[in-house]
Amino acid sequence: MDDMDRKILAELQQDGRLTVTELASRVRLSVSPCHRRLRELERSGAIGGYRAVVDPAAVGLAFEALVFVSMRQEDRDTVEGFERAVGEVAEVVEAQRLFGEPDYLLRVVAADLAAYQRLYDERLATLPGVQRLTSTLVMKHVVKDRPLPA
Repeated sequence: MDDMDRKILAELQQDGRLTVTELASRVRLSVSPCHRRLRELERSGAIGGYRAVVDPAAVGLAFEALVFVSMRQEDRDTVEGFERAVGEVAEVVEAQRLFGEPDYLLRVVAADLAAYQRLYDERLATLPGVQRLTSTLVMKHVVKDRPLPA
């Protein structure tokens, strides 16, 4: 990865809908070499995909909580069962396994507090291996979806 690849990535993080021609112009490269570099970035996994960034409030999901999960036990079967099950909960938009305590951090969206309470009671609290859930409600986003530094 060189400086030109980093410029391409920076531009695409700002606007993933750029045409190859627009991208080439912004990074000051001719279209053909820019296209080759773009395909190589995709092939190597540096670019994992393209997507629209949707405002949760615009689709009725204005409530957000961070949920810290402490596991009862952390043997392989329990961890795999938990991770598989949490992957099936659509309202969990991000899940991270952590070193230390707690064991996981989940970012969860819901329509409102009542919807979150139902989700908590019916799905999150019943996930395999869960010992304790601790929720923190998100007041506001200060930094969100920031592009990676170049």
